[in-house]
Amino acid sequence: ITAKELAKILNLSAAAVSMALNNKPGVSTSTKKRVLNKAKELGYDFSKLNSSYKTNLEKGSITFIIYKKHGTIIENPAFFSHITEGIESECNNKNYRLNICYLYENENISKKLSSMPFCNGIILLGTEMKPDDFKAFEELKIPIVVLDVYYENLKFDCVLINNLKGAYTATNYIIRKYGAQPGYLSSSYCIGNFNERADGFYKAVRENGFSASRSQILHLNPTLEGSYSDMKELLKSGEKPSRCYFADNDLIAAGAMKAFAEFGYKIPDDISIIGFDDIDICLYVKPQLSTIRVQKQYMGIVAANRIIEILENGISYPLKIEVNTTLVERKST
Repeated sequence: ITAKELAKILNLSAAAVSMALNNKPGVSTSTKKRVLNKAKELGYDFSKLNSSYKTNLEKGSITFIIYKKHGTIIENPAFFSHITEGIESECNNKNYRLNICYLYENENISKKLSSMPFCNGIILLGTEMKPDDFKAFEELKIPIVVLDVYYENLKFDCVLINNLKGAYTATNYIIRKYGAQPGYLSSSYCIGNFNERADGFYKAVRENGFSASRSQILHLNPTLEGSYSDMKELLKSGEKPSRCYFADNDLIAAGAMKAFAEFGYKIPDDISIIGFDDIDICLYVKPQLSTIRVQKQYMGIVAANRIIEILENGISYPLKIEVNTTLVERKST
């Protein structure tokens, strides 16, 4: 496209477009940005310009797709806002425009994807996705990095938490501290991350000489109010608590703690609990919740870096990138 054609499309004078393209005074910052972005979108040849914009132009666009299925993402917004911040900061640093799109299970996913604005690559938040949910994405001809889940047959790069190691560390910690058979506050929703955390829990139980079949497994809704209600019903029905518990996430742990307190149990004197994620609620419950810290913002940075690397190098061999976790001791254990 020529500058003259660009001016016509944007309903601007040729002089205004020329000043914007050459980074000269005379037009507003917003007009400059509008001209540059449209020029980039329509394939304007910047090679003959002496403008400083040459190095600052957006290199392309990346779409961050949040796939919602049964709503656990909605119930834990703090976790995913940190991931989004990491993606956004890295896209800004590397001069890529970031778009955010939500997809819902009950939609026609293929149709929704085909109607999305053009992008060069996709970061897909797959926390709630099952293997079959990825079929529509496999038909796309652009690079995709999947965030927060991994399945063996996926052909995409995956960036996720080292769930198994984190759960193992937490369970091993409470076993060593109390010398007791640990219980497991397990999510009643089947999610890939939680399945991996279950593997870490059972590994720690077995390696410490306990029988995995003797651990008390309580299935709770993975939300604050849901886990509180579920635990209250279990205690009303006569369920006797274990001495210590590992919980699939901090919301489950916090909800269970509230129910235990209402039934007269003291934490950690009677019952010890450790969670997973290290979200803000850990500091506001009483006592403060011990947990496994996830580097949430860093996960977003790694995912953005990986998609940009694929876009700029043009060659990709799918990788599984796991981000390690750390144990945070507080007053609940």
